[in-house]
Amino acid sequence: MKKLEEYVRSIPDFPEPGIIFRDVTSVLQEADGLQLSINGIMDKLKDVDFDVVVGPESRGFIFGVPVAYNMKKAFVPVRKKGKLPCETVSMEYDLEYGSAVIEMHKDSIKPGQKVVIIDDLIATGGTIEAITKLVEQLGGEVVKIVFLMELAGLEGRKKLAKYDVDSVICYEGK
Repeated sequence: MKKLEEYVRSIPDFPEPGIIFRDVTSVLQEADGLQLSINGIMDKLKDVDFDVVVGPESRGFIFGVPVAYNMKKAFVPVRKKGKLPCETVSMEYDLEYGSAVIEMHKDSIKPGQKVVIIDDLIATGGTIEAITKLVEQLGGEVVKIVFLMELAGLEGRKKLAKYDVDSVICYEGK
């Protein structure tokens, strides 16, 4: 079996010159790559005491649900504004160009629950920073944040400095 890094397709100069796009779909397209990614994330959680996994749409769902299932934990989705049917809490955050709003169901995190956040990639950290604020607003405690891939050159960890952040693969550039 290949190493996980070998399943990640790197596309130079996308979306603009000088950027190397790290494509997670190539990991998902191979059974061994998918298994390595889920196992790698679960390995980062082996000694963590937690109650629930939170993941943003859509790739946080892809990686968070199998981890929650395998570790016998609940999964809470974070969605774009207007996609959840019950009462929600929301958070606006900045994107590279503009802003976005994410939501969670108001009853999705119980006060005192220990929360792990899982996503595919950390770049600038804005989405996950917004999710930590929502979790804490609902009374949860973020005990760990795990990414499949990290683009260290974009310094997303700075926004998440007060949390235990880990990644399975770390790329030094952008």
